[in-house]
Amino acid sequence: MNRRGFFKSAAAAAAVAAAGTLGAVPADSKRRNAPAASISKRRTLGSAGAAMEVSALGFGCMGMTYNRSAHPGKRECIALIRNAAERGVTLFDTAIIYGPLNNEELAGEALEPFKGKVALTTKFGHEVVDGKGTGRQDSRPETIKRYCDESLKRLRLDCIELFYQHRFDPKVPVEDVAGAVRDLIRAGKIKRWGICEVGADTIRRAHAVQPLTAVQSEYHLMWREVEKNGVLRACEELGIGFVPYSPINRGFLGGCINEYTRFDPKNDNRPSLPRFSPKAIRANMRIVEELNAFGRTRGATSAQIALAWLLSRSPSIVPIPGTTKLSHLEENLRAADFSIAPDEWEELEGKIAAIPVVGDRYNAEQQKQIGR
Repeated sequence: MNRRGFFKSAAAAAAVAAAGTLGAVPADSKRRNAPAASISKRRTLGSAGAAMEVSALGFGCMGMTYNRSAHPGKRECIALIRNAAERGVTLFDTAIIYGPLNNEELAGEALEPFKGKVALTTKFGHEVVDGKGTGRQDSRPETIKRYCDESLKRLRLDCIELFYQHRFDPKVPVEDVAGAVRDLIRAGKIKRWGICEVGADTIRRAHAVQPLTAVQSEYHLMWREVEKNGVLRACEELGIGFVPYSPINRGFLGGCINEYTRFDPKNDNRPSLPRFSPKAIRANMRIVEELNAFGRTRGATSAQIALAWLLSRSPSIVPIPGTTKLSHLEENLRAADFSIAPDEWEELEGKIAAIPVVGDRYNAEQQKQIGR
């Protein structure tokens, strides 16, 4: 049994003992008398005409075909995505670069029966030529419009609910990007737009041309830079939602990864990330241990604590954890049911802050694409 499985069992026992006072949902969803995990809580991304109501937790589809080593078969992935929708998830995230292209196709096929009931969001910006990513950015207005038409076909949609710029293009002013998106909204091809991994000034400039619904950036207990660099403050001031990607730090905070974990470098970006070197993983395990200790007395796994913490930060935050496993989907959804007092979160934050995080989240080349 892996670490996450071990703590799921331990959490279940703690939840049974403490159910009368803690109100926590047992982490072991396989128990016969446990209700099926689902999510009914809703949150609003954006404001006024750019507002969008979605489930409090979304679902990231990327890892089903891209950057996460071995993948299950297409049939299994479609079944899991549909399972998430049936359990109340209404926000699903994909992108042109994931695959490339085949992640959009997978999500589109899986969610076609739920058209009009869920929001399938995607992203443009990474250049794709002949089905392969070039490593360059291309957010020229004519390219954005072409990518939109192509995404609509792969997603099997008539209109995209939320269309993000995936990465900032230094060659194209963000005002021009916003103008192209505005044209697509007026044409009825997309309803709303968002932007990813940019700085507060870029957010304000983009929003001034065409109101943003959401900003998507990495955010979790090991990476809280958006609290310091003005990004979250700008979102709050402008009424923009915030969508944390990798809310469990690419699986690390779930306890499934250790220094001996081997990733497939052909289809997994984690070996290229300094934070996922064996040395960094070994040092950063102290953080997972703190999450486990905190969760154990509350009937929660480390992954659930990581998600519940994000949900506690703001009602405008909607994390999008991804998975290829039904057990992890159930585990993630139950995170929305936990209610933990602010002083308890402060205690956890203090313990985590005392542990130095080893390794940068991106390598030098990837760092050039973010925070612009």
